[in-house]
Amino acid sequence: HNNMAFAQVAAGYEDCPSWAPFLGFFGAAMCGILANFGAAWGTWKSGLGLCKMGVNHPGGMIKDLVAIIMAGVLGIYGLIVAIIIAGRITEPDNNAGYNTYSQYNGWAHVGAGLTCGLSCLAAGGTIGMIGETGVIATGLRAEGNMARMFRSMPGGKGGEDGDEDGGAAGVPDTTVVMGDENKLFVGMLIMLIFSEALALYGLIVALIVSQAQYSCGE
Repeated sequence: HNNMAFAQVAAGYEDCPSWAPFLGFFGAAMCGILANFGAAWGTWKSGLGLCKMGVNHPGGMIKDLVAIIMAGVLGIYGLIVAIIIAGRITEPDNNAGYNTYSQYNGWAHVGAGLTCGLSCLAAGGTIGMIGETGVIATGLRAEGNMARMFRSMPGGKGGEDGDEDGGAAGVPDTTVVMGDENKLFVGMLIMLIFSEALALYGLIVALIVSQAQYSCGE
């Protein structure tokens, strides 16, 4: 009888050691840290590009905030998974004298946390790079169109109101297509959406993996 009881205790300790909750807390912490790092990275790079673009094209500031918003969502993904993992970490049963949180749960939660966190980190870097370059390019294109729109048209009669080359100063150039910078914006937006999808894939996998459950003593 004593040997059987000792075997049960040894088997229970092997499946549910006292250090097992560390795995769960580590998974939750890494998920939040990595996801926030990705969100900060994306916001940092996109914000730099937005400020540079806003100097010459302030009218596009609001529209080009989309990259920063998408970067900020990454932190929410990490928050959701971290809360789910932390909520599944069970306390030891002092009355029974054994730990109720198993290694099985712990490693599953480590995997879930790292999957979501690293996916958000990769997505944040991608969003930051695309956002910075995209908003600067969009602003430069809009500013260039505006400058060409109001340049002097060649072939004018010249005179007091004309320029030295005989062009009519201040006459709009109707050959310029205003608003074609929106094509750049649409392309940037599509790239940002697929970059955000990387984090969404990690979130879905993390939610599925975090559902794994094995409780000691059952």
